[in-house]
Amino acid sequence: MKRHILKLTILLLCSGMTSQLVAQENPFVSDFIERLENSQKYLVVVAETMPEDIYNFKVSSESLTFAENLLHIGYALDWHSQSLLGGREGRVWKTDTVFKTANKSKKEMIETVTKVFDEAIDVLRKFDPDQLDDELDYFGLTRSKRQIFLLLTDHITHHRGQMLVSMRLNGLVPPRYVLFQ
Repeated sequence: MKRHILKLTILLLCSGMTSQLVAQENPFVSDFIERLENSQKYLVVVAETMPEDIYNFKVSSESLTFAENLLHIGYALDWHSQSLLGGREGRVWKTDTVFKTANKSKKEMIETVTKVFDEAIDVLRKFDPDQLDDELDYFGLTRSKRQIFLLLTDHITHHRGQMLVSMRLNGLVPPRYVLFQ
């Protein structure tokens, strides 16, 4: 009897450990994590390069400010990774204060975005690749979780591009582009 309990305990422990290793063994997920890590590094360099006194610069009246683009990247990364891929209830943009720029310094904004990237990467490391083809409702559209992964990179690139335009319009040279993001 003791022998069966020991075997069952070992089996349960091993199955828990392998679920965290599965994402790392899946080429799509591991490649995506590497890409997101590189994207994080580049975004932080971009955010650090922009002087704080022009963080509120807008390309046009309809545009987000540099700071708003930065925190919007954080909000969307948090919402998609945590709620759609990680199972946590999503934040509500209208009531959320974590990703609003008001009363936040440049340093605080960069720390917020860095933390969100780290948390998202942690969720993805634990993600079960067997769920990549699972479908969910995405604003009335049917999308797979694999598509949510891909949407994350498009969204980051889109808003980071707007940040780079803000830098150029202020006479700044953006940091050299880092490949494989």
